Amino acid sequence: MKKDDELAAAAALAAAGGWDPAARRRAFLSLCLLPALAVLAFVLVYPLFYNVLISLSDASIYRIRDWRISGINQYLNVFREPQFWVIFSKTVLWTAASTFLQVAIGVALAVVLHQDFIRGRPAWRLLLLLPWAMPQYIAALTWRGMFHGETGAVNQFLGKAFGLPPIEWLTSPFEAFAAATLVNVWMGFPFMMIVALVGLRSIPPGLYEAAVLDGASTWTQFVRLTAPMLRPIMLPATTLGIIWNFNNLNVIWLFSNGGEPGDSTHILASYVYKTAFTYYQFGWSAALSVVIFVILFLAVQAFLQAGRWRR
Repeated sequence: MKKDDELAAAAALAAAGGWDPAARRRAFLSLCLLPALAVLAFVLVYPLFYNVLISLSDASIYRIRDWRISGINQYLNVFREPQFWVIFSKTVLWTAASTFLQVAIGVALAVVLHQDFIRGRPAWRLLLLLPWAMPQYIAALTWRGMFHGETGAVNQFLGKAFGLPPIEWLTSPFEAFAAATLVNVWMGFPFMMIVALVGLRSIPPGLYEAAVLDGASTWTQFVRLTAPMLRPIMLPATTLGIIWNFNNLNVIWLFSNGGEPGDSTHILASYVYKTAFTYYQFGWSAALSVVIFVILFLAVQAFLQAGRWRR
């Protein structure tokens, strides 16, 4: 009782003096957040606004310091560029194919590893997680060597196993783009697998027992039970996959050696990098990066809205 009286007296004195302990605590917490907010503004907000400013200018290698504001001319030039529409189509194909295959393979492996008859499941999970844990530049360059037309392991395997002639994976536009997509899928499916495994563990086993008693087949259990229960956790994971694949510069740039052959394997992220740091068209590339941001934002919002509507 004595302690309660002392706390009440302290609160009364604080209120009488205009000092609110709750308000002071909120002010203290706000002060603690200021350094983090300052760093966030420096590394995120300032570059974003500066990029928008550059996109409205004629900045290039010839006008680094004396660039001038030119309005929306750079944005108009982006949409007038025929190469933009070709690369945009490839980016949509790259993102859709990579994300779909990553989710499909990841969920399929998660369902298999979730079964009780699989022995050594921790070891299998660790082994299948390695592609995602490996640094992207190491994986991309390793796969580039494996897809080499003459000495690559992929052509040697296809020749010995199926008797196929050597395929020029790195020098033909279609084959190079397809190979890069396969490498990207290989590097991304483990994340989807781990997320799906977490979701499968949250499903009560009693639901499957009831489904078996009702005579449901394995496929029916997956379609009517597993897939709907996994949707809430796979929706944000798929959203992240769309963002990562859309912006995945490393795989395309390193595997195709900067968009080879003949800039035919570019996606938007690699193309904006090349226009900025190879062709030094800073204003044009800044405008393209803003366009990429808007496209990706609208696509993610549409995907999320479609996912909520299906629920």
